[in-house]
Amino acid sequence: MIRMYIGTYTARHGGEGEGIYIADYDVANGTVNNIRLAVEAPNPTFLALHPSNTYLYSVTEIGQAENSRLAGVSAYAIEGGSLRLLNKQETGGLSSCHVSVDKTGRQVLVANYGGGSVSVHPIQKDGSLAAYSCHVQHEGSSVNAARQEGPHAHSINLDHDNRFAFVCDLGTDDTFIYAFDADAGTLMPAEQASVKAPAGAGPRHFAMHPNGRFAYVINELDGTMSVYAYDASSGSLTELQTCSTLPDDYTGENSCADVHVSPCGRFLFGSNRFQDSIVSYRIDENLGTLSLVGWEPTHGKTPRNIALSPDGQYLLVENQDSHTIVTMKINQETGELSATGDVAEVPSPVCAIFEVGEC
Repeated sequence: MIRMYIGTYTARHGGEGEGIYIADYDVANGTVNNIRLAVEAPNPTFLALHPSNTYLYSVTEIGQAENSRLAGVSAYAIEGGSLRLLNKQETGGLSSCHVSVDKTGRQVLVANYGGGSVSVHPIQKDGSLAAYSCHVQHEGSSVNAARQEGPHAHSINLDHDNRFAFVCDLGTDDTFIYAFDADAGTLMPAEQASVKAPAGAGPRHFAMHPNGRFAYVINELDGTMSVYAYDASSGSLTELQTCSTLPDDYTGENSCADVHVSPCGRFLFGSNRFQDSIVSYRIDENLGTLSLVGWEPTHGKTPRNIALSPDGQYLLVENQDSHTIVTMKINQETGELSATGDVAEVPSPVCAIFEVGEC
């Protein structure tokens, strides 16, 4: 068994969760068992583990209309089957929606959807967070008046060498690139400050290939996946391909959410909300480009995020609006997904991570 943590939407977002949940993941068959509430918290939607597996960090996704003092990022000590709140820090923005921990375990990085900014918070000796050492405000807008009236930072991820950070901004259609200093806890624009997605695409989440040569961005608003070549020496991204996440004959509403590369580096998976499917691609490991494998229904509603098991054998779908986590088996030869029939009931699940490392 491997311990896993699940972030949820609570009543503050119309969800039914009560906070952060802990569960046991069975490596042998991909099932999620013994789900229990670890700590009560408002909208702890996205989670990240410290490399030591002794601390957990969570955003508090509180928006403009609510008490801004509740928003921010929280630090927890992991104590057996429960979590103990260490402290909470404001992030310089609202609707904090994504968090990551740098590979040295010294810094926490946060993306703030509301207002479009990012912050860096030093981790103190006891695992708690200091006030942010760096705050960067994005500027700009794009063509979708309803969703892109201003910047909306949606995720922040580091490369394998811990040297560059990538921020997908749904509001400006940019993936911003920052040089990251793990000692000082700072972000500075890289030589290539950003890469533009097609107008109205809405970049949301980012995934790096295990070989460190390619990166993938799922675009929420236009239902596409962008492929980039990555230069680890400069942090630069060069677009190689953009393809649809949807069948050609699909005409309904859709909103993409999450993207992950399999640990073996051969497959890429993305989630389609409202169309309620997981799209699978095969990766050309020499070129980084994608070829479509197909779609698997999520057997639930609104796949907010997905998680890959550490061994790459299973994919777990967090179906936010049907309150389920559905296990899918990954065909290791083709990349095809097939639901195993195992369904775990979790109220309004958003994010799931494994204690052996973030997925």
